Formats: sequence, C-alpha cells, structure tokens
Amino acid sequence: MSKHSNISFKETGYFTKIIYDYLDKNKNVSEFYNNFPDIKGFKNQIEEKKNNYSDSSRKILVTSLENQYKSLGISNSTKNNIQLLNETNTFTIITGHQLNLFTGPLYFLYKIISTINMTEILKNEFPDYNFVPIYWMATEDHDFEEIKFFNFKDEKISWDKNTSGAVGRLSTQGLDKNFEEFSDLLGESKNAQDLKKLFKTSYLDHDNLTDATRFLANELFGMYGLVILDGDDKNLKSQFIPYVKEELINQTCFKEVTKTNIGINENYKIQVNPREINLFYLDDEVRERIVFENEMYKVLNTDIKFSKEEILIEVEHHPEKFSPNVLMRPLYEEVITPNLCYIGGGGELAYWFELKNYFHSMQVPFPILLLRNSVLLVTEKQEKKLEKLNISIEEIFFKQNDLVRGKVKALSEINLDLSNEKEELKKMFDTLEVLSNKTDKSFTGAVKAQSKKQQNGLLILEKRLLKAQKRKHKDLVNRITTLQNELFPKYSLQERNANFSEFYEMVGEGLIHDLKEI
Repeated sequence: MSKHSNISFKETGYFTKIIYDYLDKNKNVSEFYNNFPDIKGFKNQIEEKKNNYSDSSRKILVTSLENQYKSLGISNSTKNNIQLLNETNTFTIITGHQLNLFTGPLYFLYKIISTINMTEILKNEFPDYNFVPIYWMATEDHDFEEIKFFNFKDEKISWDKNTSGAVGRLSTQGLDKNFEEFSDLLGESKNAQDLKKLFKTSYLDHDNLTDATRFLANELFGMYGLVILDGDDKNLKSQFIPYVKEELINQTCFKEVTKTNIGINENYKIQVNPREINLFYLDDEVRERIVFENEMYKVLNTDIKFSKEEILIEVEHHPEKFSPNVLMRPLYEEVITPNLCYIGGGGELAYWFELKNYFHSMQVPFPILLLRNSVLLVTEKQEKKLEKLNISIEEIFFKQNDLVRGKVKALSEINLDLSNEKEELKKMFDTLEVLSNKTDKSFTGAVKAQSKKQQNGLLILEKRLLKAQKRKHKDLVNRITTLQNELFPKYSLQERNANFSEFYEMVGEGLIHDLKEI
C-alpha cells in the first residue's frame, strides 16, 4: 500500500454539489464561508484569531488539557504541543469525531492524519507560528447506536448495552465479550497480537469510554503530537457561559441559521435544521433537549424545569450541565481554542456552512473549513486484479452497472450501442411528420405515437443485446463485481465501512505512517 495515485473528489461521484462548488470557489457558496483554505486564507485567519483569543483563555485551555492527560502516558511531542498553547503565536487545527468502538470506520484515521499534516504544512509556510493538531472527542453525544460497533472483514463486532446520557461517561463494562469475539477472529501473527493488546489496554483497562478513546487515539497518533481534547469540562464550559445565556434568552442560533438556510436552500440541500434552543441539559445519565414552554425552561423526558432566573443561575453555577448540540458545538470549539481551521467530511462541512452568520452575530471568527482527505486502500492482490481486468482507478469509482456495461462493450465483438440506429429512426419519423403536416395533419399524432413506440423498441433491443453479452462474458462480470464489492462494501466508500484493524493485521504499525505519507 506504499504506492498511491490521486483522483479529484468530483471524479469519485461520492460527494455533494455544495462540496464540489466549495472546492471550485463557486460564487453560490461564497457567502457561507469566511477564508478559503489556501495560504492567503490562512494568513488572514491568523490575523483574525490573533486579535480574538485571550491569554486567560490559553491558560484555562492548557490547565484543562493537563488535567485530562494526568493518568495517561504522553509523548514528548504532545507534551510540547500542550505547552506551546500558552504562547500567543500558537494556533490549533481541529477535527472532531464520535467515540466509535475501536475507532469505527477508517475515515476516523483520515480526519486525524489530515489534521496533523495540515499543521506541518502551515509550519513550513509560517515558521514564526506554531500549529497544534487537535482531536475533539465528541464525548457529549448520546447516539450510542452509531458508535457501538466496528466491522472486521465480513464480521460486525457490536457492543450490546442499555445506555442513556452522554456516551463519553459510559462504563466500559461488558467489552470483555467483544474482546473475546475480536480475538477469535484475529490470527496469531505479531500484528494480530498487537491489535489484541491495543483493544484490551484501551477498553478493559479503562473505566469509561472517554478515557478508553483518549488512550486509543494517543497510542495511534501521540508520536505526531496529536492533542486530544474533551469538551465535557467545567473549566472550559465556564468560558461559554455568555453564549449559553444568549441562546436561552434570545435563541440567536435558531434565528441566524434559519435565515442562512433560506439562502442555502436556493441551490443546495439543508444538512441540519436548528432547534429553537440548541442546548441539552447534561447530568449523570441524562442528556436531554431544553425547551421553552409556558414561560418555563423544561428538560424533555424528565421532571426538571426552571424559570428564566433559575436557569441563568444554573448556567452560572453549573456550566458543565449545559451541552451544545451539533449547531452550537462549533461555536463552543472556536470560543475555547485558538483555532484557525476545522477539518471534516462532506456532511460536516455542509452544516458548518449554515453557521457563518451565527458566528458573526456572536463576534467569534468563523474558521477556515477544509475537506479531509479521502482514501481507498487497495492490496497488492487487488491491484493485480485491477490491472488484469484493465480497470483504472477512476473507473473503479463508477457505479457498478456503468462499470460492467463499459467493460462488456469494450470486449464485445459486436457493437452494443444502437445510437446510430436511433438517430436514423428519428430522422425517418421527422420526415414522416413533415409529410403528415403537408397532407393530412390528423396523421401527425399517429406518426408521433409510432415514433415513440419504435424508439422504445430499440431501447429494449439494446438492453437485451447488452444482457446477452453479459451472459456471454459471465466470468468477467463476476470478477468485476466481486472486486468492486470488496473495495466498495455495501456499494459505499470503503472508508465508511471498513475498520483500520483489517489493514493493520496485514501491514502492522507502519499503516499509520504509510497513510500519513499519502
């Protein structure tokens, strides 16, 4: 997997129009972002953030990180990066992700590697500044169903557990069964033993999912100076108090995002619709939405409620009990860190585009948005099959029917494309229609009906011809579909389904380094 080639995002056909237009700097998207992710954009962003992040915020951030890392062995690179955050010439590049079991899908790795690589690029471009890669753990999420499993080859390893509240606070109890299941699927090679040890020390030697995920990410990326940040922190949330109060009293997020979404909806699909209050109440095993009804603030599915005065006092004394949702979390990130850029997938960037005006109203700099790298891992065996089948990297991303049709047509001894015949048929009926108009116009309808019937007949014949050739080349069709299904499980991108362990078992600890060098 050391060799690699590049293909544009547009050529893959797996991303949305708003992402393609953003990468092309299309004017339809320009009002939804601030600085573009190029050298000029980063230069402007540094100046904006430099004047909008205080020394006291740096001190709180560093103290919180030191506390979060207390019980974890830390690399010199990470330790150095945490201390650099005290300096006014240090900025962060952030990516965020859920606490998926054993990292979940492959793109977890790609997000973090994109973030680390960007800090190195920026250091070369701006040597007078420091840039720290941050992985923001989504510890306050509560969608356990999305994170409770990972796929290993053709098996799904799933953590069965009754849960409530924020996932980061979940006990790791019960994961010993998943460890045994995973171990049985692995071989006895050194790489397999390393994977077993990594799973065991991550999940069976830590009490909750936050600590387990922090350990795992640190083991994989600590050597590159990655700093792992948990936003479920009272000291960090103390800085967010004014924004929480603003949301409770004025529902500014709802108002601003709703206005922005009207503009987005003219050309694109809306990714996330705002709530009137975009906050959750967080406590022990509770993470439920806050709603305002009958002059009272209520926590859904509980008996908890507050008057306006009471909830503002609660925010002041217990900011840790207020959790931002998907639309307010970006603001929280940018308030508590000296961040320049958020790196995410297409879906993430789509909801960030909704937030520029909201950030402006809160007088917080809107970060640069960068689409993470996307990778398709191909083994040597699969690469040889591609060559033998004469399938290019661009072609393997085609929809399966299109790929098969193209290869069958290329090998067929007869012409499977009846376009010329369709054109000749069209010309003939055009002539007949002109004649019918000159003689008896009552025939025009009959001519048009017969034209449509004959054109449909040719389409049917063309499909049958292709079907017959597919049968003739059945072995080829099977080999193409089998290979593409291996590379695109469930007709989707590999990175959305496969787990890193499948490839780590093959190549070992060099996997991360190889991915970083792509």
